[in-house]
Amino acid sequence: MAERAKFLEGSLFAHITVMSLTASLGLMAVFAVDFIDMVFISMLGKAELAAAVGYAGAILFFTSSFGIGMAIAAGALVARALGAGDAELAHQRATNALIWGVVFGAVFAGLVWMNLRPLSALMGASGETLELSVAYLSIIVPSLPFLLVGMVGGAILRAHGDARRAMMATIWGAVVNAVLDPILIFGLDLELTGAALASVAARIAIGGVALYPIIRFYGGIRPPSLGGLMRDLPAVATIAVPAILTQLATPIGQAYVTRSMAVYGEAAVAGMAIVARMTPVAFGVIFALSGAIGPIIGQNFGAGRHDRVTGAFRDGLIFTALVVVFVSALLFALRGPIVQLFDATGITGELVFLFCGPLALAFYFNGVIFVANAAFNNLGHPFYSTWINWGRHTLGTIPPVILFAAWLGAPGVLIGQAAGGLIFAAVAYLMARRVMSEAATAVPGTPAEPFARQARLFQLFHHRR
Repeated sequence: MAERAKFLEGSLFAHITVMSLTASLGLMAVFAVDFIDMVFISMLGKAELAAAVGYAGAILFFTSSFGIGMAIAAGALVARALGAGDAELAHQRATNALIWGVVFGAVFAGLVWMNLRPLSALMGASGETLELSVAYLSIIVPSLPFLLVGMVGGAILRAHGDARRAMMATIWGAVVNAVLDPILIFGLDLELTGAALASVAARIAIGGVALYPIIRFYGGIRPPSLGGLMRDLPAVATIAVPAILTQLATPIGQAYVTRSMAVYGEAAVAGMAIVARMTPVAFGVIFALSGAIGPIIGQNFGAGRHDRVTGAFRDGLIFTALVVVFVSALLFALRGPIVQLFDATGITGELVFLFCGPLALAFYFNGVIFVANAAFNNLGHPFYSTWINWGRHTLGTIPPVILFAAWLGAPGVLIGQAAGGLIFAAVAYLMARRVMSEAATAVPGTPAEPFARQARLFQLFHHRR
């Protein structure tokens, strides 16, 4: 059983690189299957199918964001307990975070499932595209609890420093999806229904493979009790509530972008959907960075190693810059073959070319926000992440999208979405520096005080009820 807090020693840049690359392999495996889904659907030659996936993708992003929030809470709590040398508390928090994740995820999935039609219509879908989007989502959304087990389980494994096994869970899910996709989409001629069924099977696989090593190598799942669940609810909710609110900002911002793009027709929405599938594949390392660097910051914060907390933040920004420059250059070099792969013409091809050009460099600002959010979540200020993300995806999205769309049309929608990141990346950076400075000058031996103070508010509310 591995209980050592491994991030308290060794090169921080090396830890960040290993954790991010291994985590990103798992993420990109899943995103790559989504990418392949889009290729297969494009091969069917029906623009309404690609557009339906684009509309559905915004809603699926919305549901997945709930799972990301629960995973952030579980990872932060387990990493901090390990850093403080309390293995039993780490086991308890892991168990109860998993249970609460499944419970809340099932309720959330039920609410979304009952409102699929108005949500899809809100995205801008109509007519046959609306019907296809609703049918696709009605199959996938109920499987959210399985995905939550996988996401929370992966966060627990990363908190122990076991990025490899967390990676394998998502890779196995991707393998299941990749095998079933051509069979169901083409072999059985199920089209979107086949893609949805393959995604459900993949989510079940991710949950099972993530849970196994926790049971086998890290002390397993403790027998739950109502008293224990209620005692840990404030600690989980203290991070999970603002983390979920933080994650929900992204799909809401994306929903506005989707609706704005819908004005320019289904070909424009299809181009945006292709870009949306390409982005996480291209920048999977950056998407993984927040979850990868979180345990590094959390363990060192729990041990009072504030110099290493600051060093991890700095190295995370350097790592982000190196990855974004490399990937942007690669996309630019391959922009022609990528457009041909999707047989993208007209406005669809123009949007893909735009993404593979200088627009990709703007993703660095998102990376800065990801690293800053990891610092906020693990240093006791999770609501800072909430304000930054909501600002980024409202004030940092809606006005620039309106401005650039009025000036440049459909390409302006994507340009405006990217432009808003600059200001909020700067704000996030300055706030993170201040939080780390405050943590370093706090009373020694009380690194968890921000969490404890917020948890007491949740407990007070619970007792009054």
